[in-house]
Amino acid sequence: MWGTAVATWTNWAGTESATPRRLHRPGSAAEIAKIVADAAVRERRVRPLGSGHSFSAIAVADSDAIDLGRWTGIVSADIDTGLVTVRSGTTLRALNAELDALGLAMTNLGDIDAQTIAGAVSTGTHGTGARFGGLATQIAALEIVLADGSVVACSPDRRADLFAAARVGLGALGVLSTVTLRCEPAYVLSAQERPEPLQQVLDGFDDFAAGSDHFEFYWFPYGRDALVKRNNRVPVGTAARPLSRARQFLDYTVTENVAFGALCRLGRTVPRLVPALGRISAAALSAREYSDTSHRVFVTRRAVRFVESEFAVPRESVHEVLAELRALVPRLECPVAFPVEVRVAAADDIWLSTAYGRDSAYIAIHQYAGMPYRQYFAAFAEIAGAVGGRPHWGKMHGLDAAVLRERYPRFGDFLRLRAEVDPEGVFTNAYLDRVLGPVR
Repeated sequence: MWGTAVATWTNWAGTESATPRRLHRPGSAAEIAKIVADAAVRERRVRPLGSGHSFSAIAVADSDAIDLGRWTGIVSADIDTGLVTVRSGTTLRALNAELDALGLAMTNLGDIDAQTIAGAVSTGTHGTGARFGGLATQIAALEIVLADGSVVACSPDRRADLFAAARVGLGALGVLSTVTLRCEPAYVLSAQERPEPLQQVLDGFDDFAAGSDHFEFYWFPYGRDALVKRNNRVPVGTAARPLSRARQFLDYTVTENVAFGALCRLGRTVPRLVPALGRISAAALSAREYSDTSHRVFVTRRAVRFVESEFAVPRESVHEVLAELRALVPRLECPVAFPVEVRVAAADDIWLSTAYGRDSAYIAIHQYAGMPYRQYFAAFAEIAGAVGGRPHWGKMHGLDAAVLRERYPRFGDFLRLRAEVDPEGVFTNAYLDRVLGPVR
C-alpha cells in the first residue's frame, strides 16, 4: 500500500512522463482514503495514474502517484435493474468480460478498452451514436475520496452538484473509488464497414448519423475514400455471426497493424512519400460485414503508436470544420500519415463534458509517433475553436482556463465546487493548473 520509489512513468503514446516521489498501490477504499489524507497533512499532491492511455498530461504525478491496479473487479451487480458497481481501477477490457459473463453490457463504448473505468469517465471518453452519450452518461452513482480523506457517495439525489461535476471530473475533485453503471442485457451489434467516396459521406452525414445506432468514418488524407462504419443492434435472440479467426487476423493484425505500421515507418523515414502512401492506404480499404457481442464490435486493437488531438464541435458545424481541415492538410510542412476520425454524440448535462448542452460531432486528428505534429494540431485547434470546439480532456491541446471558461457554461460552477472540496489543491498538477487555473 505505502509509497515506494518508482521508475519514470510514461504514457502509452510517449508524450508525457514523470518520476513520482512515491507510488502507492492501495487495495481498498480505506487505503485510498488514508493515502490521500496523509498527503494532505504533509502538503503533498496526489494523482491517480490510470492506465496511462491519455495523450495529455492529465495523469502526470510529480509527488504522490496512486496505482489502482490492486483495486479492481465488480463489487455488486443487480441483473434485474442493470446497476453494476465496479472498483475504479478496473480496465474497460476486464469490465466488458465480467459484464458479458453476467449477461450484461455497456450501452455505448469507445474503440479502446485499455483505460481504467475511473480514467475513462474522468476524461470524458465517449463512443459514437447520435442518440447516445459518452461513458459518463451511463453512471448512476459514484463513490469518491475527497482531499480530507472522507469517502463520499454521490448521485442525482445525493450531493447532486458533486455528481454533476465528478462524472467528468478530470481527477480534480478527488479519487474515484467506485463507479455504479446503468448496464443493460447483453446485445449483438451488426457491423457494416466499407469504403465510400468521402464527398458522398459528407453529403449524407446527417442522414447517416441519424440512420444508424453507431456511425463513424475515417478519412485518409490524400485519399478519395473514407472508411465508414455503421453498427446497429439486431433483434433479441439473433445469433451472432462473427468474422472468422482467419479474417480477423488478416484484417486487424496484418492489414491494420503490421502493414499499416510498415507504411507509417516508411513515411516517417521518407516524408515525401506520405501522400502516395496515404492514397495506397485509402485504396486498400475493404468491405466487411459481421455481427458479434457488442463490446467485440465497439473495440479495436491498436498496436501502431500515434499522437492525437480531438475536439467536440456543434454537430451543425461539422461540414465547416472538415472543409477547413481538408484545405489545411496540403499546406502543412510535414504530411499527415494517420487518418482523421469523425464521430457523433448526444447532448448531456455533465458540467465539463465536451457534449454539455449540445449535440456534438467529434473530430479526432492523429499523427504517427515520431513525426512532426505541432503545426497540424495547432492549426486544427484554431479551426475547431472558431466554432466553439471543446478539446477532449485526455488528448493533446494547448488551451488554458481563460479560453475554456468561455466554452463551458458551467465552468465557474466546477471551479467553485473544486475550491470547496479541495481548497489546498491536493489533486492538482501542472495540466490542471493550466486548464482549470490554480486552486489558490
